[in-house]
Amino acid sequence: MELRHLRCFLAVAEELHFARAAERLHIEQSPLSRAIKELEDDMGLKLFARNRRGTQLTPAGRAFQQDVRKLFTSIEQARENAKSVATGRRGILRIAVSDGATEPRLSTWLARCRAEEPEVEVRITEAPLAEQLRGLHEGHFDAGFSRANNAGNGIVAEAVWHDPLLLAVPARHPLLAHGRVPLSEAVRYPVIACHPDVCEGYCRQVSRLLCALADEPELVEHATSLDMMLTLVAAGYGIGFVTAAQMRVCRHPDVVARPIMDREEAILTTYLLRKEGNNSDQLNRFISRLNDLSRVPSIQFQ
Repeated sequence: MELRHLRCFLAVAEELHFARAAERLHIEQSPLSRAIKELEDDMGLKLFARNRRGTQLTPAGRAFQQDVRKLFTSIEQARENAKSVATGRRGILRIAVSDGATEPRLSTWLARCRAEEPEVEVRITEAPLAEQLRGLHEGHFDAGFSRANNAGNGIVAEAVWHDPLLLAVPARHPLLAHGRVPLSEAVRYPVIACHPDVCEGYCRQVSRLLCALADEPELVEHATSLDMMLTLVAAGYGIGFVTAAQMRVCRHPDVVARPIMDREEAILTTYLLRKEGNNSDQLNRFISRLNDLSRVPSIQFQ
């Protein structure tokens, strides 16, 4: 078994079409078919089932695909680590960020990591939650930030930040008569929610908060970014839920923030996710800095 066999297998497994896989690998279809046959002969089993309906992975093929992906991930990481050492660095830490969890404390943490351990390169990737979880399982990411804690088997979620939610309200809105707005009063007005495909964990937390109320609010829009949410709020489409840190980063002249009276329940939690058993010294040092930062009080609304 050689790496070329595994590259051929992975191309066919992902394309499920020999012609497309051959085109992707820039080879003819005959040598590709020959490589797959050599691999199956070497393993003594069938990796693909081929019939008139096309090409499908066998159960053994699906299991083999997962392990081959991990193998190539390890090879790529080994290459990157070698390049990192060659340029004077000692390692790479890959961090995924989902659910709009980019905020000032993340910048503070990154700056401290760079200052205290500059020989370790920290790479940040924004990714939807599903992609982050897949990347954690397959080793593409060492850890990640998300608003979701029910990450599934094999992923550990640790709460690191807790932020009171605020209401983002259009200027000259009736709710501005309240210094602190009762949730039961707020949900009488249309709500602009975040899009669940973009901010899945954020949506889950806000939905749990709203579902506990007697009156279910009307969701009129699903914004794909904080900027879009505030734009729609300013235009009078409805109200939104934000944190003080988010309002500080993304101000809008026609949007006013108000604290929520039910403060104990109206909390947005950010979680650190990592694969169970991933306890490298390098990652633990970075998490220790994160835990120090989590003890700093959250930004409060003035």
